[in-house]
Amino acid sequence: MADVEYLQSIIQRHADFPKKGIDFLDIFPILRDPLAFETLITHFVHHITSQTIPKSLRKKVDVVVGLDARGFLLGPIIALRLGAAFVPVRKKGKLPGECVSATYEKEYGADTFELQSDAIQPGQSVIVVDDLIATGGSAKAAGELVKKRGGVTIEYLFIIEIMFLKGYQNLDAPAYSIIQYLD
Repeated sequence: MADVEYLQSIIQRHADFPKKGIDFLDIFPILRDPLAFETLITHFVHHITSQTIPKSLRKKVDVVVGLDARGFLLGPIIALRLGAAFVPVRKKGKLPGECVSATYEKEYGADTFELQSDAIQPGQSVIVVDDLIATGGSAKAAGELVKKRGGVTIEYLFIIEIMFLKGYQNLDAPAYSIIQYLD
């Protein structure tokens, strides 16, 4: 079984969560399985080193940005493997010090993300990572924060993409997802 099919077989679908009409795709079974988790991280790192970095202007990744909260589970490991910094993007009021903010619409409401002002330097190459892209609102907000600090987002990474919502169309850089769901 190829890694994509293997990972897809482990993800669990929960109907009507967090509210009626929404199917929640649960990545936590992957994290509970060390082989699956290693497969996931290795897949992302291979993609970045074989596809993303060779196409980038600076030929390296300086910063991996992880979105609150599941991006925190993936981002530090990917950053460590790439020799890059990890920077969290958090919900408003959760980070100390001076922050920049961006507000976005999600599938079920509005929210605000923040990034510490000194976390990304002008010209740094950035990858943004999260578990899932639906409408692309939260990823777009993270990209706006990177841009406000002068960074350059070279790619957005997701475990799962909900294809019919076309969230990637809202992003300012290419997006890569391991698993695509049509519905």
